[in-house]
Amino acid sequence: MTNNNQTKEFSGGQIDLVSFALCPYVQRAIIILDEKEIPHNRTYINLADKPDWFKKISPLGKVPLLKTEQGVLFESAVIGEYLDEVTTGSLHPIDPFEKARHRSWIEFGSTILATIAGLYSAQDSKAFEDKRAVITSKFEQLEVQLRDTNFFASDNFQFIDAVYGPIFRYFDTFDLFMSDNFFATTPRVLKYRQNLSIRPSVIQAVPEDYQSRLIDFLLKKDSHLSRIINKKAA
Repeated sequence: MTNNNQTKEFSGGQIDLVSFALCPYVQRAIIILDEKEIPHNRTYINLADKPDWFKKISPLGKVPLLKTEQGVLFESAVIGEYLDEVTTGSLHPIDPFEKARHRSWIEFGSTILATIAGLYSAQDSKAFEDKRAVITSKFEQLEVQLRDTNFFASDNFQFIDAVYGPIFRYFDTFDLFMSDNFFATTPRVLKYRQNLSIRPSVIQAVPEDYQSRLIDFLLKKDSHLSRIINKKAA
């Protein structure tokens, strides 16, 4: 179970999340911020034209970046853990093994994101189908971990669910242009996707024009997927 029955309180002062509109790792941090009811500002930047102030405070040159009154934090996992620790009512399970298991599957989620990037960047149909097969295989592995609950391991939203919401969001756009069913053999994963898609924190983790921005981004990849999109739009 998750220790989320206490009133959430945050006393860390003013915070600002430096973001990029399409970044799934930024979405993780925003979801945690909203689930923990932490007031915050969001500053969106263009990663293709990073402002000088960002370069000075971001050691890795990546987002998300959390600007706090104490200093700057980077890496989504670190930011999420900090936000969870400085507020009451943890989003992690209480049991140490279960907590560690969730963290393992959080890392697994990151491998899915990497494969999705390979899918939309694939230059030909063979490379595309190879990545598609890997994604389907990963969803089959995830399927075994899920039970008849609304989310990963509970009817209550947990930290790990902030990771999978941004993963499944990609397929809302892919579904517009592809007949491929990535979830044909994974009914529990499909249910998990559907439940996350209506969670307010997941919905609000991206700008309203997210989907149009993502389509523009995909078209600029000049990849197999971008050709599918162009053909569908013709």
